[in-house]
Amino acid sequence: MMGPAHSLSGAAAWLGVGAAAAAAGHTMPWPVLLVGALICAGAALAPDLDHKAATISRAFGPVSRGLCEIVDKLSYAVYKATRKQGDPRRSGGHRTLTHTWLWAVLIGGGTSVLAITGGRWAVLGILFVHMVLAIEGLLWRAARGSTDILVWLLAGTSAWILADILSKPGNGADWLFTAPGQEYLWLGLPIVLGALVHDIGDALTVSGCPILWPIPIGRKRWYPLGPPKFMRFRAGSWVELKVLMPVFMLLGGVGCAAALNYI
Repeated sequence: MMGPAHSLSGAAAWLGVGAAAAAAGHTMPWPVLLVGALICAGAALAPDLDHKAATISRAFGPVSRGLCEIVDKLSYAVYKATRKQGDPRRSGGHRTLTHTWLWAVLIGGGTSVLAITGGRWAVLGILFVHMVLAIEGLLWRAARGSTDILVWLLAGTSAWILADILSKPGNGADWLFTAPGQEYLWLGLPIVLGALVHDIGDALTVSGCPILWPIPIGRKRWYPLGPPKFMRFRAGSWVELKVLMPVFMLLGGVGCAAALNYI
């Protein structure tokens, strides 16, 4: 799928988690619902860091472009080192390592560790990165007409304000994880979810997605999971733009209302 659909699906997924949490008696404070949705929308773009034309690879200028080169080479090296006889030969690392459940868990877990050990500046950094990506994904038309600096300024301001709101008592810095020293541990959850939602979205397209790596399936370790081929679509097609994106918006709205106990 393309960036806007990935971001919308990520936001909708976290709002759905908010609805489930409310039903289970762990209602999210509204700042957690909002921040989590924005982080998840941004994280839903992150697996495409292995592709030089992706939104995330362009979002932070030379820094993200350089990181994209590293991630692409790393992903390709891992693919070559672990492929089985049934896996095709390839010339790059797109839709390999960063499109797996293991990558999602490692990135989300690493973010949680960083958040609880790095203090306020680590939290601000996490929020800033994902605010930039959320703006690029959810407000893509406006973002494409603006300079990177304007997007970064908006993201930085938003990150600072949201961090201040979350830190106030009762606003959710310790949502779900209430033991001393576990503030912001939950920040890894929308990142894991965003990455997995991205992978599921890509699995619906023609090429499929090797979500289960390194678990082998038959003669392949990088088995491209997906529905039957007649149900798949090409990225950017009318199915994505005219069907899936409106569905994501509808589900997000219902999930938000349920998470806030309006329905």
